[in-house]
Amino acid sequence: MALQPHGGRLVSRFSGSSLDGMAAIEVSNDLRSDIENIADGVFSPLEGFVGKEDFESIVKTGRLKSGLAWTVPIVLDVDEQTAAKAKAAGEVALAAAGEKFATLKIDEVYFIDKLQSAKLIYGTDDAKHPGVAKTAAMKDRLLGGKIQVSKKIAQSPLRKYRKTPAETRAEMAQRGWKTTVGFQTRNVPHVAHEMLQKAALNLYDGLFVNPLIGKKKQGDFKDEVILSAYETLIDNYYPKDRAMFVTLHTEMRYAGPKEAIHHAIMRKNFGCTHFIVGRDHAGVGTYYHPFAAHEIFKGYADLEIQPVFFPAFYYCKKCLSYANERNCPHGPEVREELSGTKMRRMVSSGEIPAEHLMRPEIAKLIVSFKEPFVP
Repeated sequence: MALQPHGGRLVSRFSGSSLDGMAAIEVSNDLRSDIENIADGVFSPLEGFVGKEDFESIVKTGRLKSGLAWTVPIVLDVDEQTAAKAKAAGEVALAAAGEKFATLKIDEVYFIDKLQSAKLIYGTDDAKHPGVAKTAAMKDRLLGGKIQVSKKIAQSPLRKYRKTPAETRAEMAQRGWKTTVGFQTRNVPHVAHEMLQKAALNLYDGLFVNPLIGKKKQGDFKDEVILSAYETLIDNYYPKDRAMFVTLHTEMRYAGPKEAIHHAIMRKNFGCTHFIVGRDHAGVGTYYHPFAAHEIFKGYADLEIQPVFFPAFYYCKKCLSYANERNCPHGPEVREELSGTKMRRMVSSGEIPAEHLMRPEIAKLIVSFKEPFVP
């Protein structure tokens, strides 16, 4: 059976109230996606942007002030003048590209030490880390308070597979899945990913493939490439009644182990009972130990969703098949390692990956894109 949502209930923050005449704060389209994630329960138990006590507890302990696991603060940063106006109004509209879509009831306005906060969240204060750079660029005030969404984001080709946690839970129940394993990705699938996912399908009733669609760093595959590649893979190589393909619309934070916990919480809210935690999960560069995301789960025994740690799959030229250290006796000299980095490097150099590395339908699809990478 699906686990209870994180915190015990699925948050719903939708309202049909009019926003006409309300002063508005402009937010990015990426933040609008996260506001909708709050509203439909992807970020349960959050009901809005975190206040100062929760923020400080999150960055210092990886938990809300209540003690509930939460590792990535969801915040709205504004300048001093906007903060003063919002506080005086008590409630403001939120707008993206000029369109008002939600309200924020202001509970508090506060400051943070951006450098210290970044170091606690990302484990580094190196300005080259994308998360640190984003934190450093934040405006000086944060607004805490509950949101209500009046207008959802319009459907688009990138959002055609988006579902709410209520919808995914209902579908899992309808399919009769007692156990569901979630898989997070920000890359196109190679065959080692497929072998790992199918190994999980041998153990659990259903596979929840949940690629992250949203802002990524330069050199990552574009969202439309990831979406098309997984659509092709699942249509051609997965049993239809055992796999569910749903997109998650939020940005990568590259917070390594802290983000692995965040990813697990979101999949718990979607209804997953288990979650695959990969090597260097949500990592970037060499900022995190390859298995740091595995280690952090030892401190979150209360999370309920069970992490699944698979050894890395590689192609063994001696076995002539995909294998891992548990079932293959051969040394590194006959192993062909796969990674998202390697796939990106091959594609960017014009090399089409061999069939044992990437399904031919997917390789052809990727090279059909004039520019498959985030510029």
